[in-house]
Amino acid sequence: MPETPAFLAERLKAEGEKTVAHFGSLSAVQWGTEIYTEGTTWTVRNVFAHLVTSERAFVKLFAQIQQGGPGSAEDFSIDRYNASQQRRTQNMSPAELLEGFRAVRTEMAGWVAGLDPLDLERVGRHPYLGKTTLAEMIKMIYRHDQIHFRDVRKAFDAA
Repeated sequence: MPETPAFLAERLKAEGEKTVAHFGSLSAVQWGTEIYTEGTTWTVRNVFAHLVTSERAFVKLFAQIQQGGPGSAEDFSIDRYNASQQRRTQNMSPAELLEGFRAVRTEMAGWVAGLDPLDLERVGRHPYLGKTTLAEMIKMIYRHDQIHFRDVRKAFDAA
């Protein structure tokens, strides 16, 4: 199937529902499970907060690129950004994070659905992918969820 705004929006919705279902089913103890231990330790809660805050930033970044902007700055530091967002969300409960994820995913999917197909070819700088099209950046949203979802499952399988 060709990648249209409608197709990408539906994919975002479907992957978002899977993500909410999985994380929403976790116990309080599981939210505290360590997932990443290199550098700063990230628990399931930290990983999920990261999904919420990165997508909030991407809604703004993608809209800027759609309007002809360049995307993220050349000197943008993903690590610095993630650390600042972890501090900002440190007091949010899992329920608040889940609600935040639902809201931002609804916003992202709605924005994508409203794109003109030609917008998908606009090029800008993504903080991780570098210079690429909006279509590739949008696909990275649900791939990003899948990567972290996989890492969480691996941690639970190893326990």
